[in-house]
Amino acid sequence: MTGFNPQNPMIVQGDMTVLLETQNPQYIEARDQLARFAELEKSPDYMHTYRITALGLWNAASSGMTSDEICDALLKFAKYPVPDTVLLQVREQISRYGALKLVREDGQLFLLGPDSVTMTQITKFKPVKALLGRRIDETRYEIDDSKRGELKQALIKVNFPVEDLAGYIDGEALDIELRETMLSGKQFGLRQYQKDASEIFYASGGAKGGSGTLVLPCGAGKTVIGIATMALVGQKTLILTTNITALRQWKDEIIDKTTLTEDQVGEYSGEVKIVRPVTLTTYQLLTYRKSKTDEFVHMDLFNAENWGLIIYDEVHMLPAPVFRSVANIQARRRLGLTATLVREDGMEDDVFSLIGPKKFDMPWKDLESQGWIAKAICMELRIPLPRCMKQEFAASELRDQFRIASENPFKIDVIHYLVEEHSDDNILIIGQYIDQLEMISREFNAPIITGKTPNKERQAIYGAFKRKEYKIIIVSKVANFAIDLPDANVAIQVSGTFGSRQEEAQRLGRVLRPKGEGIENVAHFYSVTTKDTMEQDCAQARQRFLTEQGYTYKIAFPEFDADAEQRATDIWAEITARREQRARLKEAGNEVEEEEEERAPA
Repeated sequence: MTGFNPQNPMIVQGDMTVLLETQNPQYIEARDQLARFAELEKSPDYMHTYRITALGLWNAASSGMTSDEICDALLKFAKYPVPDTVLLQVREQISRYGALKLVREDGQLFLLGPDSVTMTQITKFKPVKALLGRRIDETRYEIDDSKRGELKQALIKVNFPVEDLAGYIDGEALDIELRETMLSGKQFGLRQYQKDASEIFYASGGAKGGSGTLVLPCGAGKTVIGIATMALVGQKTLILTTNITALRQWKDEIIDKTTLTEDQVGEYSGEVKIVRPVTLTTYQLLTYRKSKTDEFVHMDLFNAENWGLIIYDEVHMLPAPVFRSVANIQARRRLGLTATLVREDGMEDDVFSLIGPKKFDMPWKDLESQGWIAKAICMELRIPLPRCMKQEFAASELRDQFRIASENPFKIDVIHYLVEEHSDDNILIIGQYIDQLEMISREFNAPIITGKTPNKERQAIYGAFKRKEYKIIIVSKVANFAIDLPDANVAIQVSGTFGSRQEEAQRLGRVLRPKGEGIENVAHFYSVTTKDTMEQDCAQARQRFLTEQGYTYKIAFPEFDADAEQRATDIWAEITARREQRARLKEAGNEVEEEEEERAPA
């Protein structure tokens, strides 16, 4: 063991976990270093727990961090001696990234290794062995081009991340230039970090670039980075987005900021199916099939044109079926854009191996300090259950308890208070349960957007909000992604998807975009939860990623009088009646809108 100072904030443990004291003067500096290669697992008030994983280390290595830098950070901030086994593990895992390489020589694809021992070792794994071709010599195997993606997937599962240097085929050329003056009449230029991110991905067109993931906060202009990358590549481009709202925002941005004309940018959606040199589609459309046993109808879009670049917006949302298609197109340049690499389904290693490793990571607080995103003030308001609900809550199953806590009628009173406090602001009220959101919509006479709201109506509501015709809009979780509402500066979260860290980050992101002229560049994010319930526990889990990025949540405990108790009783009776009506409609075979899609944890 080596290196320590009792005044330091970090305790490095032999199981690759790191404890970090949040009250220590060096906390912020130590946290910023840890976030580059470790993941926050627990975040109680005084001691945070991080875990150093192989994937985290490989992503750090791919973005340029060395084993010496990581070990030096652990030694610099350690309170007690750092176990030698941890330093050895760090060096071992970092050395694994790039030990195996895919290269192309004279048109043939090869897997290269550091020595004969490693190359013999990987053949012990049956899924890997089945994908290897002829062994040329002690450190080289021939690889069939069609197996390129599958091999990378198989090898990362057995802790052998592959550095893919096999290069890319050129797609059909497309002249794309960035405008200096946008069609809107405003001046346009890349911010330095946007320029850096696109150039790091492109790597001057060499084999070291062309595939990878760029991680930047919501509001940092990931669409602009995608457009800048398109201009660097200069080839036909396919762009995958989360929904049709995002698709059309991308389309507007491309036409506004590049020399491409409207007839060069196509939409391939449920409403329009036009393939053009730049084509935009949605994950939902690509994964459409008539039944679970049928083929995916639109997946051949990947091969419909000679694409030179494929962009995956919000890559952490990439559906599992799309990964199979991605595995087959490893010769195409692939760019992933996201605010967080966190996937609730645990498929981060597939993003790493098939889209590409993390090439660029811009901390949220860095952009905040530079004024490129709004300063965020986060608060969790923990409220009690009304007396009228306690018996039903106690008698309910775990999943129902979560919903009851989420629909707590006291939340209406809290929203009234927050709306009065922010009477001059532009407010998004975000939730997951339709009955709850519809009730809030009626209470505040505010428009509501859910999964059933037609796209034309959604755009009309968003447009009216931008024009300040509405000061409040209610949105379900369909609005978690890609809503461009720069003047929104207050978000009130009344219910969420259990412990989803990515959802929390995306919802905060709705109000982080730089504010318009005359609006203070500050955002408020409120999360209203029912205390001493599973909803409170899930809220703490949801906050982990943002805590890792340097955000802190103030905690408040509102109190409620007898009048509030009576209002809560009346509201709960209405919610219960609506839920019973909904259940009867479903039983009768009617289609009923639901947005509670994920299962509660056991």
